[in-house]
Amino acid sequence: MRAIAFDVGQKRTGVAVSDATGTLARPLQVLGADAVDEAVALIVSLREEPDGLGAVVVGWPRRLDGSDTSETPTVRAFAQSLEAATGLPVTLQDERLTSVEAEQRLAEREPDWRARKRKIDAAAAAIILQDYLDARARERALVGLETVGGEHGDDQA
Repeated sequence: MRAIAFDVGQKRTGVAVSDATGTLARPLQVLGADAVDEAVALIVSLREEPDGLGAVVVGWPRRLDGSDTSETPTVRAFAQSLEAATGLPVTLQDERLTSVEAEQRLAEREPDWRARKRKIDAAAAAIILQDYLDARARERALVGLETVGGEHGDDQA
């Protein structure tokens, strides 16, 4: 199942989607700052596709020490609006330093800072989504290891 992620900012909201297997994230587009209606429309359209939509993720702004930022309440309200409008649970994913990482990655390929600025929000959303997908894959792998270890644990003594 696919996943979609949003990086909500003061001026723009970056959007990323995963592949059908929920393994790889890619930037999709950039929306305006107050983009709840557009975000809901994207979610609805993905739910109607054959691969469906398995997760909605929103970047959760935190300071390096883990405390809330001035943007945290706005992002929380955005996530709650998505949940209310779509009926899907929304996962808040730590987004610390994702914009810095996105800028660094884009700088390697795109020398023009204006072009990077247009792409950075969607690139940050892709990093947020990839972090989420990777964490889910690790959780599934650990559950698989626990199951295997539980079945053969007595034989290994």
